[in-house]
Amino acid sequence: MNTRMAARAVTRRADRKLRGFGVTSAQFNILGVLSTGPAASITDMAADLAMDRTTLSRNLAVLERRKLVSTGAGEHARMRSIELTPEGRRIFESILPEWRNSQEELRNLLTNPDFQTTLDGLRHLAKL
Repeated sequence: MNTRMAARAVTRRADRKLRGFGVTSAQFNILGVLSTGPAASITDMAADLAMDRTTLSRNLAVLERRKLVSTGAGEHARMRSIELTPEGRRIFESILPEWRNSQEELRNLLTNPDFQTTLDGLRHLAKL
């Protein structure tokens, strides 16, 4: 329960920081994954983001309506190609400085244990 409460608190904090950009933290993470290149598939992307497919699809629909991502036919009939639009890349890059500042603030708030220990513990939990 404490882990879920902590995750929700971190998400709420990130969402507040990103509100001015018009995206949620989940949507920012999607833009981040796509900033490295088109997604291979919704399934792979959902796994990379530790997000269920329906939540990912719902967020992709919002980003597509805002013209931040585009979807098209993939290599196979049942696959879609998903990529950042130029506007999506611009928004993502404009958010990065605020995101980095927010991460630094969070690191400073976590003094005992230190941030790296906390992050390592969370990564370990995520793999269970």
